[in-house]
Amino acid sequence: MARRSRPTRTRTTTSGASPASPHIRRVLPVFDVLDEDQIEKLEAQVDWILQDVGIAFRDDPEAIALWSREGAQVEGDIVRAPADWIRALCAKAPRQFTQLARNPDRSVIIGGVHQVFAPIYGAPFVRDLEGGRRYGDMAAFRDLVRLTYMHPNLHHGGFVTCEPCDVPVSKRHLDMLLAHMTMSDKPHLGAITEMSRAQDSVDMAEIVFGADVMEQNCVIMGNVNTNSPLLVDKVVTEAIRVYCRRNQGIVVVPFILSGAMGPVSTAASVAQAMAEAMMVCAYAQLVRPGAPFVLGNFLSSMSLKSGAPTFGMPEPVMSNYAIGQLARRAGLPLRCGGSLTASKIEDAQAAYESADSMHSTMLAGANFVLHAAGWLEGGLCTGFEKLVMDADRLGGYQKLLSQGLDVSDEAMARDAYAEVVPGGHFLGCGHTMRNYQTAFYEPKLSDSENVESWEEAGSKDMRARAYERWTGMLESYEAPPIDPGLREALEAFVARRKEELPDAWY
Repeated sequence: MARRSRPTRTRTTTSGASPASPHIRRVLPVFDVLDEDQIEKLEAQVDWILQDVGIAFRDDPEAIALWSREGAQVEGDIVRAPADWIRALCAKAPRQFTQLARNPDRSVIIGGVHQVFAPIYGAPFVRDLEGGRRYGDMAAFRDLVRLTYMHPNLHHGGFVTCEPCDVPVSKRHLDMLLAHMTMSDKPHLGAITEMSRAQDSVDMAEIVFGADVMEQNCVIMGNVNTNSPLLVDKVVTEAIRVYCRRNQGIVVVPFILSGAMGPVSTAASVAQAMAEAMMVCAYAQLVRPGAPFVLGNFLSSMSLKSGAPTFGMPEPVMSNYAIGQLARRAGLPLRCGGSLTASKIEDAQAAYESADSMHSTMLAGANFVLHAAGWLEGGLCTGFEKLVMDADRLGGYQKLLSQGLDVSDEAMARDAYAEVVPGGHFLGCGHTMRNYQTAFYEPKLSDSENVESWEEAGSKDMRARAYERWTGMLESYEAPPIDPGLREALEAFVARRKEELPDAWY
């Protein structure tokens, strides 16, 4: 007969390379908050923007010429088009697609019931407990690539995990691509800020995968923002022509601060985001029908006193739910949300805001989640401790999404009731012994022991434990295998392009 005894648990903080970590295939239903009347009203607003208001395609005559040839109404740089035509063009994009990784075991499916977590993108600063806040550099960038590769709860490398500000702007994309392609074997994004940099990204991907594979598969994507409100600049359209013409993916994200780049009302800003993204999707399908496309939404509320963006608030949380429903009706994979916060350090504000933002992202069914880990200071700073703290929580989301509630015969544990008497305990019974290793998600950074044990271990808070975690991971990092000839070809390409490009710091 099993008797009551105090359970003992050992919390491990060992570090090491992650096993292959594919995307999540969710079984948990999405959270649809809008009724049919609300959806139809939002879609009518989207159609009105497409047909009557229009979207500007600026500084790119080739984009305007394509719209004109296809029959859109073009006045100057304003493009208007029938909503049913735009929706029909969007329907040519795949509902889901696979992005191949250099290691096939790490390839991810984006769209449908699949979710992919990637780290923060674009921060010029980094922060950690030892070094404090500072400009990002190539050493920090490479460490972040290593950590993203090693963490099992991050499925995708992203791209600009921080800006390496010690390398000229004109050349840093080459060093970043080389790091992603050699220090990790997870899928990643490419450069978009200038057309030649996008081309370098596609050319280096061709070295890794080959032209024939790229013709049939997505191996790299670009992530671009519209210039809200209602403006698409040549950075977007040129990136589409580089990536989509080669059958590679494009992620298009309207970045809307409600009250500044969109109306102060959440519903109007959501409709504007949908209109902007769908118009760009339609353009991508004119460039190449069937090109992979991810519809993005990055909607934030703001302080109307200071103009600063706010995160984890009820309005952007609601926008995640709404955009999820609208994207599914449009048949497009969705990117939104992340572990977002305006906090400067990993404090209670960061925890609350990141949790609310990420939880709504999860329930909304976002298929590709950029900024899933590491975000601080409204996206201006990548936190090393924040990266591993956020990724630790992503493991819980991953279990919840991919497993839901197990109601199998084994989960019902009927044999355990035959073994345990009333008033006894289940700690030593056969069912527990069969399942104890996988029964509960064990976050590596949480301390659930009693206060005496915590004090004996040094009274460390989570930031201190996270610092030990990521520094330990880097100490045990081993680069994934790569064919020496492939590495040499990539390094030769980077060296040649650096010789051809002048140094430019802006």
